[in-house]
Amino acid sequence: MRGLTTLIFSVATAVAAVAVAAVASAPAAQAAPGTPVLRYSFDQATPSDESGHGHALTTRAVRGGSTLAVAHGTGQALRFPKHCSGQKCPRVVLQTASTDELNPGTGPFRYGATVLLPKKQTTKGQNILQKGYSHAGGQYKLQVDGKAGRPSCVLVGTGRHVIHQARSATSVADGSWHSIECHRSGAVLTVTVDGTVRGTAAIPANLSVSNAAPLSVGGKGAYADNDQFQGTLDDLWVARD
Repeated sequence: MRGLTTLIFSVATAVAAVAVAAVASAPAAQAAPGTPVLRYSFDQATPSDESGHGHALTTRAVRGGSTLAVAHGTGQALRFPKHCSGQKCPRVVLQTASTDELNPGTGPFRYGATVLLPKKQTTKGQNILQKGYSHAGGQYKLQVDGKAGRPSCVLVGTGRHVIHQARSATSVADGSWHSIECHRSGAVLTVTVDGTVRGTAAIPANLSVSNAAPLSVGGKGAYADNDQFQGTLDDLWVARD
């Protein structure tokens, strides 16, 4: 009987250890600091803005581009098309309507997402989220750069064409989940990966971002050279400090 009790205890201990390891390896959902003005968990069949601000997403796609809902933690995430080069590749993005509420102006703000990107899916550049363009009206953007798969945060001021970029010193293209946050505070732009600051950039303290573009998720738009994101995306948000 003592041997049976010992065996049961050993099995229970092993099961508990496995359970703890599984929980430890599962990425925690990224909580948006500050006051969220946009948030998507992608847990619904049709993604809705869980910040309460009503920024609905519309799918824009060409050549059969689509997203696929996949399990992630207790909910789900969105998988974007795999790597494909050429003019006939599927492309897809999700976009909000144009709204001034998502323009931070000169104020402090944050934005981020949780991503999974395999090493073999990296390209010269993949956009996770962006609002605006570098040539007009200013821009803020979160992207994954180059074959190394390093995330970076980008700001371009309204009426200016200088690109300010805070690039992470570490890669996120390893097939695991990573949370990425961009933070603009005064004259500093910071990129944080999994809770650790990985890069900073100096920016003009009066830099302002205000444009009429929609916020675009997964690429610049639904066309060939759109810097298509080619991984899996979850918990995307924008917040004001």
